[in-house]
Amino acid sequence: MAVEHFDVLVVGAGLSGIGAGYFLKTRCPNKRFAIFEGRAAMGGTWDLFRYPGIRSDSDMYTLGYAFKPWTEAKAIADGPSILKYVKETAAEYGLDRLVRYEHKVRRAAWSSADARWTIDYEVGPEKTPRQVTCSFLHMCTGYYSYARGYRPHFEGEEAFKGPIIEPQFWPQDLDYSGKRVVVIGSGATAMTLVPAMSDKAAHVTMLQRSPTYVVSRPAEDAFANRLRASLPGKLAYTITRWRNVLFGMMFFRMARKDPDKVKAGILKMVRDELGPDYDVDTHFTPRYNPWDQRLCLVPDADLFASIKAGRTSVVTDHIDHFTAEGIVLKSGQTLPADVVVSATGLDLQVLSGLEVSVDGAPVNFAETFNYKGMMFSGVPNLTSTFGYTNASWTLKADLTAEYLCRMLGHMDRHGYVEARPVNDDPDMKALPWLDFSSGYVTRAMDKFPKQGDRAPWKVHQNYALDLLAFRYGRLEDGAMRFSKAGQAPAVAPAAAEPEAVAA
Repeated sequence: MAVEHFDVLVVGAGLSGIGAGYFLKTRCPNKRFAIFEGRAAMGGTWDLFRYPGIRSDSDMYTLGYAFKPWTEAKAIADGPSILKYVKETAAEYGLDRLVRYEHKVRRAAWSSADARWTIDYEVGPEKTPRQVTCSFLHMCTGYYSYARGYRPHFEGEEAFKGPIIEPQFWPQDLDYSGKRVVVIGSGATAMTLVPAMSDKAAHVTMLQRSPTYVVSRPAEDAFANRLRASLPGKLAYTITRWRNVLFGMMFFRMARKDPDKVKAGILKMVRDELGPDYDVDTHFTPRYNPWDQRLCLVPDADLFASIKAGRTSVVTDHIDHFTAEGIVLKSGQTLPADVVVSATGLDLQVLSGLEVSVDGAPVNFAETFNYKGMMFSGVPNLTSTFGYTNASWTLKADLTAEYLCRMLGHMDRHGYVEARPVNDDPDMKALPWLDFSSGYVTRAMDKFPKQGDRAPWKVHQNYALDLLAFRYGRLEDGAMRFSKAGQAPAVAPAAAEPEAVAA
């Protein structure tokens, strides 16, 4: 039986994969493509995570697609609403018919002689092995493992009588009504869980080793809702989207330029919410500057309201060990608990753990440079979506899919069959891909590609700069090498050893 072939294979049917499908269908109508999804359902993160209160920490005017206006009243949307939006988009553009579920991609092998990828994948719960080929591979699998989260082992946890829950695998039959809950962590997941669980629990304690910057914002965007009532929907959406993008860029730049001023403003807001008697210095004042890690958003000040109502408390300390009845801290304090939630972070992965080889040689992505935040030196015809750390994921996902379509059109016009980024600059500095101090990032950066110290190898984390470069920049920029059938492929040297630069 002949092996099926696609012009483009999209891997992942979450927010990024459905967005990529839209751009391929509307801008590359001559291309045959499919979307392979390893799970049995569409939606990625927004279908996987089912814990109480699951929501976005980005506004939907920037997390939503550029081409499909967000029309619901809430700008900070809950998980089910986002999942509904993704599914509506897929159905509206006929992309739902192109998704093949329980198609788990395991290996991708590039042949320069054939100018195509051979993809090994598994189908169904039986994991039946199959193969397809494709001319271009577009990875939309996110940045973390769906199979596991980061879950440290706690001394004595086996003695604890209650359940220890991981948010990524939330048991839908868990009843925590009237129970004492301890949520370990201080990231976005913990900030979401704590106020959501406090409505039913006897009490919820957020146990953190160190504080995180927390900002409050209305769940509904009054400006956007007024605008939508008086202007055509797409125009109102575009105006709100750009307002939010520019505000986010301005705030990030201010945090880099004058971190002390931004820090003071954030802490004043927290003190205004919690009152003069609350110990903001201990529980809400991080040791790092704003945007060295991602800020946590609490819509309508729900976390602060829960603290003021006495339903929630924050404890800043280290775990010594578990007992049958709770957690003993390094300070000697004991936190009684019936349920413990380990919101301790994600396990980051490159391309969902995909095994990649080029002409028989395995690719170690840690030895590559990342091109425009979407391709890898020496690896042809493979693009990958990775969103911004300081803005909404979809802003970069949309640009990446647009750029892929630009490349495909350019290749067709010139008869190219291969697009391979090549770094042949021996003076290029190898820097960590993400300049972020969050634990879940620093734990994994040795697995990730490097970024350079200049374009097109530098990851800007700047939507305006990327917009100009991705939509209007030269495709043949000296680093991207295009080849025609029968031509010898461009060869990239190994990446330089990374310099000792803090992640």
